[in-house]
Amino acid sequence: MKELLIIIAKNLVESPQSVTVEEEERDNVIVLKLRVAPEDMGKVIGKQGRIAKAIRTLVKASSVNSSKKVLVEIVQ
Repeated sequence: MKELLIIIAKNLVESPQSVTVEEEERDNVIVLKLRVAPEDMGKVIGKQGRIAKAIRTLVKASSVNSSKKVLVEIVQ
């Protein structure tokens, strides 16, 4: 799932070299923290958060076979 998030984010932003994803595990939840350049935040979030919601939906759909819940956080 981490690789999927990296691929999606790198295709959305102007500076793909600044995309990083940290994976953190809490209890029965995997938290993926996505970091992009400050000027690319709008492209990753989208109007009214539509792109961010779509990214979260794709990652959640890819984690269906996993026994753990996956959350995507977009951090600065």
